[in-house]
Amino acid sequence: MNPHLKHRRANAFTLIEVMISSALMALILVSAYLCLGAGFSAQKLVEPRAEIIQNARVALALMSADLRAACPLSKTDDFLGMTRIVGDIQADNLDFATHNYTPRHANEGDFCQESFYLDKDPATGQFSLWRRRNPTIAFDALSGGSKDEIARGVVGLKLEYFDGTDWFTSWGATKSSDKKQNSTKEKDNLSGLPEAVRITLLMDSNPKKKNPNSATGVEKPEPPLVFQTVTRLNLAGAAQNTSSAGDDTTSPDGAANNGGNH
Repeated sequence: MNPHLKHRRANAFTLIEVMISSALMALILVSAYLCLGAGFSAQKLVEPRAEIIQNARVALALMSADLRAACPLSKTDDFLGMTRIVGDIQADNLDFATHNYTPRHANEGDFCQESFYLDKDPATGQFSLWRRRNPTIAFDALSGGSKDEIARGVVGLKLEYFDGTDWFTSWGATKSSDKKQNSTKEKDNLSGLPEAVRITLLMDSNPKKKNPNSATGVEKPEPPLVFQTVTRLNLAGAAQNTSSAGDDTTSPDGAANNGGNH
């Protein structure tokens, strides 16, 4: 036998070696495809939630900054927090004034009347968190000014108010005829400013899902993402002291009588 031909045959692959190599290559390719698919799935899951988390953080930061500098809204209403249900979600309202405002036009100061509320978009059926700001002193403290959308895809807004002892779900005499008939425990939140506000913001965890009212049907809704913070009203104590001083009256004999603050 030709020695060169024998050496050439010894260096060739056998059928078994080719099959084993093909199986290993197929295993590597399948593993790489699965890893790539898992990476894309994780990216598709994380990216929308990262945007939601960022939007919620910005919204809570805006609300907290304004509340920290809160002051009495008007001569008749200091601070108004109302529990509200829209459809099947909680959509509380909040009206107050704040000094966290930079004047932008003439005849403006750092006093600004504000409202936080949820409103529904008829086209998409989704709720958004809105902020109304009125830097001018209006006759109606609950209207006027301009409004800005600060968060989309909101599925709930819950506000609670702390008077130093208890937490309340509403604040201020928004319905004085009903509230004045409540128990003594509930009368602490009829006037003045609360010491702190607890904000609970619920965000849609999958805002790009199909319309729940579509005829094709949808999957079971995912639980919302819940964000919560507690903001202390730094000017509440000063406002209470000013109110107390204004309520003090002097009797004819020169003695000071307290105006019945609680």
